[in-house]
Amino acid sequence: MTDEILMGELTSALSCQSGMKIHINYAEKLPGGDINETFKLNTDSGLLFLKMNDARSYPDMFEREFMGLEAIYATNTLAVPRPLATGRSGGKVFLVTEFIEKGGANPDFWENFAAGLSRMHRHTQAHFGLPQANYIGTIKQYNTPYTNWSVFYAFNRLQPLTRVAYDRQVIDKQMVTQMEGLWRQLPQIFPDEPPALLHGDLWSGNFMVGPDGRARVYDPAVYYGNREMDLAMARLFGGFDTRFYYTYQSMFPLAHEWQQRISICQLYPLMVHLLLFGGSYYNSVKEVLDTF
Repeated sequence: MTDEILMGELTSALSCQSGMKIHINYAEKLPGGDINETFKLNTDSGLLFLKMNDARSYPDMFEREFMGLEAIYATNTLAVPRPLATGRSGGKVFLVTEFIEKGGANPDFWENFAAGLSRMHRHTQAHFGLPQANYIGTIKQYNTPYTNWSVFYAFNRLQPLTRVAYDRQVIDKQMVTQMEGLWRQLPQIFPDEPPALLHGDLWSGNFMVGPDGRARVYDPAVYYGNREMDLAMARLFGGFDTRFYYTYQSMFPLAHEWQQRISICQLYPLMVHLLLFGGSYYNSVKEVLDTF
C-alpha cells in the first residue's frame, strides 16, 4: 500500500472523478476483508474507504459495484457510502467511497431501514436484470434481461450456478435433476410483479449504523428482480429485527403466499455460499429441493 505509483493513481483517479483536488496523507489497513484488501484513507478532504483486489481475477468487479452504489444512491431511499472513484493500477483494481463512521442506532432504526427499502423497491423498469453482468461476492452474476421473473430466475440465477457446482463436483446428478424440476415449476409458484431495484446481497454483514443513527448499506449486487429476494436474503442469516419485516409489510405488502416462496428465493444465495464455502450449505440446498 506504500507503493508510490498506486498512491499516485489513487490520487489522480479521486481528483479526476470527484472533480476536486484530493491529496492522500496516509492509508491505514483495516482488519477483516475475506475477499478484498481494505484501507482507511486519510486525505485533506476527510476520511475515505478503499477496497482493492486482483485485476487479473476480477477486472471489472469494482466497476460494477460502483455502478450498483450509484444506482442505489440515485434513488435517495437507502443510504450508501457515496462512490467516488474506481480504476486499475498495475495488477490491482480499486474502489474508493466515502468512509462511514459507526454510530448508535436511533429508536426508529428498523422502521426507517424498512421504509427506505420499500421505497427503493418501488423503482422499476420494463425488464428484470441489467444491461451488464456483475458480482455477488466473487461469483459472477448474470443479468440478461427478461420480461418474466420465473424465466430470469431460472436462466440467470439457478441454472448458471447449478452448472458450475456440477462441473466442480460439488453437487451430483440427482441434485441437478431436482433443480431442473424446480425450474419448470417456477411459473406456477411466483405471481406477476413488476421488476424492483434490489440490493441483491442484503444480509446483516452488508449494513451498519451510520453516524446519524440510520442504516447504511454497502457491497451491493444490484439488479432489477423480484423484491422477495431481498427480504428472503435478510431472513437467511438473521440479524434483522422483527420491526423491519413488520414495517416493510405494512408499507409495501408482499404478494399472497410469500411465506411459501422464502426458501425458493433463498436457494440462490445458498448456492452462492455452497460454491464459495461448501460444507453445510449442501444440506441446506438439498433441504429446499426436497420440498418440491
